[in-house]
Amino acid sequence: MDALGLLRPGASVSGLPAAHTPGAATGFALGDHAGRAQAAPAAEPGVVASTASGPLQRRFQPYQNNGGTVLAVAGKGFCVVASDTRLGLGYSIPSRKVSRILKMTDKVVLASSGMQADMLTLHKTLRMRLVQYQQTHQKHMSLTAASQMLSNMLYTRRFFPYYTFNVLGGIDENGEGWAYGYDAIGSHEKVSAVCSGTGQTLIQPVLDNQIEFKQQWGAPKVDLSLEATVELIRDAFTSAGERDIYTGDFVEICKITKDGVDVEEFQLKLD
Repeated sequence: MDALGLLRPGASVSGLPAAHTPGAATGFALGDHAGRAQAAPAAEPGVVASTASGPLQRRFQPYQNNGGTVLAVAGKGFCVVASDTRLGLGYSIPSRKVSRILKMTDKVVLASSGMQADMLTLHKTLRMRLVQYQQTHQKHMSLTAASQMLSNMLYTRRFFPYYTFNVLGGIDENGEGWAYGYDAIGSHEKVSAVCSGTGQTLIQPVLDNQIEFKQQWGAPKVDLSLEATVELIRDAFTSAGERDIYTGDFVEICKITKDGVDVEEFQLKLD
């Protein structure tokens, strides 16, 4: 130590933590697998600490969440599947017009949120499976068969799953509308209304209240018409777009009836 009491480069002082010495800078900058610094043992007086701080583990993160909100609402003789079109990446918006909808048949529609690359891979594989099923059985896949096939596909990738969160909606063999909600590894549930994605916490309580009447104790349950359901979905996405930066721009609304799938687009705020 010089006359001014300053520590010269390469010098060491007894009692000074080793993490403050130049030799420990490399270990501090790299850190361990949890991102925390690995402090080297305290240096002996007059000895510069070694740069070797033990084994290091490099982190590999294969996933990213590109945002998006998807939902499905079923009613008497219809089902509505909707998704916004904003592709987010951190605080950036690489694209405002990305479709998350896959029309599997004239009575079954899938919407997926999560990682864009995994979503495209999943939808591509589903298209192939649908063609194989049609050529083998000479008919289109039913809603029940499509829901089970999607569950099986997600479950087979459970050790390195598709980073997607899916909702499936459509009309069954009896003409009734149903919706299915999935997690990333294929666990699914047959419900009347389900939402997934970054806006789930904002929209799902609205669906529970207005579709399932879960919080309206004693109130008679009223089945909404197709037009009323679409209006509710527009309001839900408009509200979610005000709070969730990953939901916005446009909403694709697929109205599934016995006559087929009708798609309309609804514009949200662009900021």
